[in-house]
Amino acid sequence: MVPVRTAKLAARLAACLLATIGLTGCGFHLRGEQKLPFDTIFINTPPNSPLGATLSRQIRAGTETRTVSQASQASVVLEILGEQRDKEILTLNAQGRAVEYKLIYRLRFRLHDGKGREYIAPTEMRAQRDISINDSQVLSKESEESLLYRDMQTDLVQQLLRRLAAVRLNADQS
Repeated sequence: MVPVRTAKLAARLAACLLATIGLTGCGFHLRGEQKLPFDTIFINTPPNSPLGATLSRQIRAGTETRTVSQASQASVVLEILGEQRDKEILTLNAQGRAVEYKLIYRLRFRLHDGKGREYIAPTEMRAQRDISINDSQVLSKESEESLLYRDMQTDLVQQLLRRLAAVRLNADQS
């Protein structure tokens, strides 16, 4: 009996070891802190903007870059050209009522130094989610819709930060 237990234990240890080696070999690692190629950034959103608050929070928490309150103090200016929420009907029921929608969140931005040099030309990013609607659950679906828009906004902020991290500030200089 003892050799069978030892063999099972050895097999389990070998499986754990192989799984650990497999995870490290695939390149998996936690996201950690992101490195932005500038020290300071000005974000031109209104003070009460949920997008501006999310962006500022993500920059403060996940990078060494500081957000400043005036464009003249910043290395770069992130100009939010617009954000838009849309809803498109995907399917209708037999009575002609919408039962499924596509929620779309668009964000337009550009990055420049405030003195004429543009690092990212005006760009639009887009996220979308599908949602089904049931007439008996209108209030809960409105809440779900709000959560989906917030989730899309968070996704686009993460994408935006990755784009900012890829910027080359001195690419135009010779």
